[in-house]
Amino acid sequence: MSLRRLVQILAPTGIFFAAIAQAASDSSLRVQVTDENGVPVRDAVVEMHVPSRKSDTIRFPWRMAMAQKNEQFTPGTLIVAKGSTVAFPNLDRVRHSIYSFSKTARFEIDLYGRDQSRSQQFPIVGSVKLGCNIHDDMRGYIRVTDTPFAAKTDHNGYVDLAGMPTGGGQLTIWHPRLRAPANELTQALVLRTGSQSRKVKVRLR
Repeated sequence: MSLRRLVQILAPTGIFFAAIAQAASDSSLRVQVTDENGVPVRDAVVEMHVPSRKSDTIRFPWRMAMAQKNEQFTPGTLIVAKGSTVAFPNLDRVRHSIYSFSKTARFEIDLYGRDQSRSQQFPIVGSVKLGCNIHDDMRGYIRVTDTPFAAKTDHNGYVDLAGMPTGGGQLTIWHPRLRAPANELTQALVLRTGSQSRKVKVRLR
C-alpha cells in the first residue's frame, strides 16, 4: 500500500506550502506558483536540491544564452548551472550594454552592436539582476544553480521535475516579486519511494 501524507505549512513570509507525498521509486515533483489573487505566476524558478548520485556536469536542455531583442532580454529569466558561461547576443539595431550589481555577479559589459555577442561566466550560486546602461526599462534575471533539478513555471504557474532520487531534500522557489530575503523561499521536503508523483502547491500572498 502506498504511503500518503499531507503537510501544510504557513511560512513567515505568508507563503503557503501544501505537499502531498506518495510512494515513488524515482520521484517527480509538480509545483504551482500563484500570486496573492490566485493568478498563476510565470517564470518562477523552482529548484529541488537532493543528494547527488553521481558527479556529472549539470546540463540543461536550453541554450546558455540571453539575447537582447526588441530592447528586452530574451528570455527574461535564464537558469544556468554554476560555472556556466552565458552568451549575450545583440539582435537589435541599437547598441546595448549589460551590467549587474548583484552580489552573485558584479560586472559591466561595454556597448556593442547588432549581430555582436559578449559572454560572462557565473561561478557563484544565486540570482543575478541585469540591466542596460542605455535602456533603463530593460531587466533580465539569471538564476545560477548547483542542482540539475531546476526549471521555470509555465504560463499556468506549473513546473514538473522528474528523475529525482528518493530521500530528503530542499525545495527552493525564486522570483523577483517574491517578498522574502533574496526573493527566495526554501523548505525541506522528503521524496519517498513508490510509483506515484509528489505534488506541491505554492501560493504567494
